[in-house]
Amino acid sequence: MKGDYQELVDEISALLGAPATLENRDFGLVAFGAHDSDDDTAMDPVRTRSILTRRSTPAVRAWFEGFGITRATGPVRIPAAPEAGVYRDRICLPVRHRSVVLGYVWLLDAHPGPTDERLAAAMDVAARIGALLFDETRAGADLSREFGSALTAGRGRQRETALAALREALGADADGLHTVVCVTPWPDELPSVRTVPSAAALAPVAGAGPRSLAALIRLRAPDSLDPATTAAERLRAAAGPDATGGVAAARRGLAELADSWHEALSAARAASAETRLGPVADWSAIGPYRLLTGLPRTPGAVPDPSVRALLAPPHAELARTAEAFLDRAGQASRTAAELGIHRQTLYYRLARVQQLTGLDLNDGEDRLLLHMALKSARL
Repeated sequence: MKGDYQELVDEISALLGAPATLENRDFGLVAFGAHDSDDDTAMDPVRTRSILTRRSTPAVRAWFEGFGITRATGPVRIPAAPEAGVYRDRICLPVRHRSVVLGYVWLLDAHPGPTDERLAAAMDVAARIGALLFDETRAGADLSREFGSALTAGRGRQRETALAALREALGADADGLHTVVCVTPWPDELPSVRTVPSAAALAPVAGAGPRSLAALIRLRAPDSLDPATTAAERLRAAAGPDATGGVAAARRGLAELADSWHEALSAARAASAETRLGPVADWSAIGPYRLLTGLPRTPGAVPDPSVRALLAPPHAELARTAEAFLDRAGQASRTAAELGIHRQTLYYRLARVQQLTGLDLNDGEDRLLLHMALKSARL
């Protein structure tokens, strides 16, 4: 599919005598023509960033959309704006299908510029690109429904039916080696599977917590989750600075898809709770959160009575001290060094923790209760 886009972009470049760049409607890079010029202004900051990072910033997107490109049915000429990092005039060819904009072809404008006849011919090529994008988007949306249904189906016959539909939709991919990635929270818009080359399917998932995005990622080897980690990083960046990602263990086939989703969501929640794990966490590396994230999520649930006072805002430093102490297996010297405090200060704080909680830090079960309560509070 990518080769088809590249051929069409090259065709437009040849028609108009200038390197063309194709972006989807989210300003994600799809393909670009070869650039061979000694003119430094041809690679201004906006064009350079688009090619190197394969995406434009929200500010750049808003600036270009201000020229009406989302509504245009023909070429749009956009003047240079050095203050915005746009050093050269642009020509935008909206890529549409059935009156819906699906992307944009960008070219640098120069005097006298291409003729109306050549621009019309380029728009015909853009329409062919639009048809390709539409077919891909429709296929991805159909698979999203099947994938989402398989993830949220109840046990028994409902799940079996959903998995059967997903297997049919995936074809040969259904029996392959894969993992599941979760990114949460996720905004409303569903990305195209083309933006994540290793993804077999993407689907939004709503549950007890915030809306999340699930991705079924193809793997080459069970001991290499690199494609999944890369996909999670890319999707997390698209979701926003507060999003975290989680990666499940590798599996073959779809029989354990529900387990994979649980692992991916749990890892994403753990990454949100514990910054040292994130922003993208692997299920195998989240330690006690593998158990804690499996506990029922009850809306409005309150912490264990023993730790309620300790978790109050005025005692945040005491809670941090207690967790650090327990994380280091009760080793006072290591804890004091980590916190940058004197050991006597540590002992004073731990005594206050015992007073507030009524727990004995020399008792194994009390220590376990306090440790798990502090970790659970992060979730």
